[in-house]
Amino acid sequence: MEMTIAGLARAGGVGVETIRYYQRRGLIDTPARPGGHGTGGGVRRYSDADVRRLKFIRSAQAAGFTLEQIAELLALDARDDRTRARELAREQIAALDARIAELQASRDALRKLARECGSGDGGPCPILAAFEGGQR
Repeated sequence: MEMTIAGLARAGGVGVETIRYYQRRGLIDTPARPGGHGTGGGVRRYSDADVRRLKFIRSAQAAGFTLEQIAELLALDARDDRTRARELAREQIAALDARIAELQASRDALRKLARECGSGDGGPCPILAAFEGGQR
């Protein structure tokens, strides 16, 4: 099934400008206008393969991959380079683990501040004081 850029955007759950951005980044091809250059009347058409590629990009982003890494993954897919794809996945897992540890530390610090705030009656609120002082 062929569709316009608006249809592709709808199918991928993104805006038209996101599609154009991905095109500028080389992640999604820009189809030629029917009738060639200079005719001005043709509307570019996108295929189901473009929808699959867009969904791949969005899924990879949700997994925390950067657009640069996604471009590499797409190139690896074309070459069937599983070794490098696995390396990229392992690197991303390590990055996610680091981010999870950081978020857990933030959560633990906020829990401590909330307990301190609830247990004290006098003085400044520990939560507000921590944020004003830039501490965690």
